[in-house]
Amino acid sequence: MTIIAQHLNQVKASAISLITERANQLEREGRNIIRLSAGEPDFGTPDHIKIAGVKAIAEGKTQYPPVQGVFELREAICRKLKRDNGITYTPERIIVGCGCKQILFNAMAATLNPGDEVLLPTPYWISYPNMVGINRGVPVFINTLEKNQFKLTPEDLENAITPRTKWLFINSPGNPSGAVYSDAELKALACVLREHPHVWVLSDDIYEFMVYDQAKFCTMAQVAPDMKERILVVNGLSKAYGMTGWRVGYGAGPLELIKTMFKIQSQSTSGTSIISQWAAITALDGDHTFINANNENLKLRRDVVVSMLSDVEGLSCTPPEGAFYCYVSCKGIIGKRTPKGQIIASDLDLSNFLMDECGVAVVHGEAFGLSPYFRISFATKLELLKSGCRMIAEALRQLN
Repeated sequence: MTIIAQHLNQVKASAISLITERANQLEREGRNIIRLSAGEPDFGTPDHIKIAGVKAIAEGKTQYPPVQGVFELREAICRKLKRDNGITYTPERIIVGCGCKQILFNAMAATLNPGDEVLLPTPYWISYPNMVGINRGVPVFINTLEKNQFKLTPEDLENAITPRTKWLFINSPGNPSGAVYSDAELKALACVLREHPHVWVLSDDIYEFMVYDQAKFCTMAQVAPDMKERILVVNGLSKAYGMTGWRVGYGAGPLELIKTMFKIQSQSTSGTSIISQWAAITALDGDHTFINANNENLKLRRDVVVSMLSDVEGLSCTPPEGAFYCYVSCKGIIGKRTPKGQIIASDLDLSNFLMDECGVAVVHGEAFGLSPYFRISFATKLELLKSGCRMIAEALRQLN
């Protein structure tokens, strides 16, 4: 007899959290670990946003926050969505949470009945299937192909939809793949979805501003405005604004859904930090020139990682169009032996080998639902990236 709910037996702890704990343990033992596993930009929060947070404290804006979010912030989010995406919302249709993660979780809690299906193209962000499972839904995985830049095709979407399907998740730019859906590609998916009005779309746009080369960001509500009443737009301040620790995410969607998410949030965490919310207003309405400068830096890092790892026998890497991850194929490594005689039978074995042998933390592809790959975050200093790639190359040369 256990006190733990049975359905939680299918839920896993975040693989990235476990990798972080392993790296912490090795560092306590005196090892130097190059962390290429975490999705956290190293640029930090711009000064004008930090000053806005300090100003909020000085002005005594330190009370309990409104559950749905400070009204002025929800107005700023509406301005952002109109300015950047051409979609119109009112503050009543906006909810602010403790990062995008809470918005995603609350959306699932608000809508899933036992057995409802949620379509997740692979590779997916680690937490998606577990959020679905915690809320007693059924994650349904749709495998994508690297030759299609890891993007869902209309045919695969059509074949995956059933009468139990409730949501399709679209993450563009994608984590871990860096895939960016074009206007035409989203319109093609929308054509399928129009034939299945019971299927809603959760558009995870957190990497919106991180796109490279000729890629252009667009979101489903922008290209298919007729479907707006069954789309939840999710975004936040963590990535492009360097505000990971401030914990501000938001959702924009139909009023009934937002009201139900409000009800859940009012009985769980309540609102996110009011100081963070006032700083977020300045972030959304203020100077954005730093974003382009950061992107140029990220593109340089991306190119270095792709070049260095593509030169390693057994590895290959499609340059990502967005976000700040490389999803590296390690198909040519599977089946090789380590100097200690261990067979590298999976990308998990490989990630453990890289951590133990050369002190480089990466995330195995199995955690994202598509193997054999591993994810490297290039949102860290260039010299660390170069060192990490050199160490990976040297470690893999020891395999036979």
